[in-house]
Amino acid sequence: MVASGDKLRLSNKDSFYVAQGVWGLKTILVNLYFIEDKDGSWVLVDTGMYGHAHKIIQMAEEIFGENTRPKAIILTHGHFDHVGSLKVLAEEWDVPVYAHSLELPYLTGQSSYPPPDPTVGRGAVAYMSFMYPKKPINIKNRIELLPPDGSVPGLPGWSWIHTPGHTHGHVSFYRDEDKTLLAGDAFITRHGESAVAVMTQKREVHGPPAYYTSDWVAAHHSVEKLANLSPETAATGHGLPMYGNELQTQLDTLVKDFWLKAVPTRGRYVNEPSVADEQGVVSVPDSSFPKILAVAGALTVAGLAVIALNKRNTSNKSHPKGTQRPFSHNRVATGIPPTIDPDHDDPTEHSNNYP
Repeated sequence: MVASGDKLRLSNKDSFYVAQGVWGLKTILVNLYFIEDKDGSWVLVDTGMYGHAHKIIQMAEEIFGENTRPKAIILTHGHFDHVGSLKVLAEEWDVPVYAHSLELPYLTGQSSYPPPDPTVGRGAVAYMSFMYPKKPINIKNRIELLPPDGSVPGLPGWSWIHTPGHTHGHVSFYRDEDKTLLAGDAFITRHGESAVAVMTQKREVHGPPAYYTSDWVAAHHSVEKLANLSPETAATGHGLPMYGNELQTQLDTLVKDFWLKAVPTRGRYVNEPSVADEQGVVSVPDSSFPKILAVAGALTVAGLAVIALNKRNTSNKSHPKGTQRPFSHNRVATGIPPTIDPDHDDPTEHSNNYP
């Protein structure tokens, strides 16, 4: 066990210090976080990629002592890279798991998320997203709702904030005492679609990972909400923590230029969001992505897709300074679901069978 609150020299090379009583751990593509309360108890935020439960337990014991377990596991959202080790850890520690009500369908086996859009993002991580795990997990016997008053179970002094856009039930966590923010994927601190950025971990504020963001109007409002908190520290699902003036300046710029910097010039969800409720996905826009590619798993097909999309995206680079692109403010973020095309997605079927 190590001293609480110090900038610990943990043995795992993928671990990092965030703020007083907060430590992070990277699992391949994504971060998870350990948060200590003043009484020495702790909570885990997200669980990273599949197959990393032992690594997470090891780090927990290094920080908090042998045979330790958290008071709870709390989730920013339920995408595969944030819940990969969840089942194993929840069973090993015998603890409850908390999430927003709009995330429950994806954590209880009811519905898959809206499908990713591999045509956006200009990077290998995005191009390969059609191959990522799609099925929902089922932890019905463990899942509980986050308290409606905004408090965080096991963490007095922290609050949860609904920050939809990347997913409908996405939440972020904030400690007002020192303005520490865990933003999940509401925004991130490295290029979200680039494999090179995963390796270099260059710190800079970016919008949410584009290929998995299905409501860009809501995503914009969420980033603005978090920027208005004026956080001194921000730790995110992807990338290393950022601090102080550099963080705030880049956040303000992202809010101001969101539709130029974060939103793709075209893509499945750019002009029409997915629609979901507490039962799961209601409808998704039609996809222009070839259906054969959406179901192909062969590496040869994936290689052809990368080449084709590289050519397409050469003409889709960000607009130079001083130019304008149409905003998508002519649509609403919520309301009546789009008209359903019987030849495409059936909104009454909360399933995984999207093109």
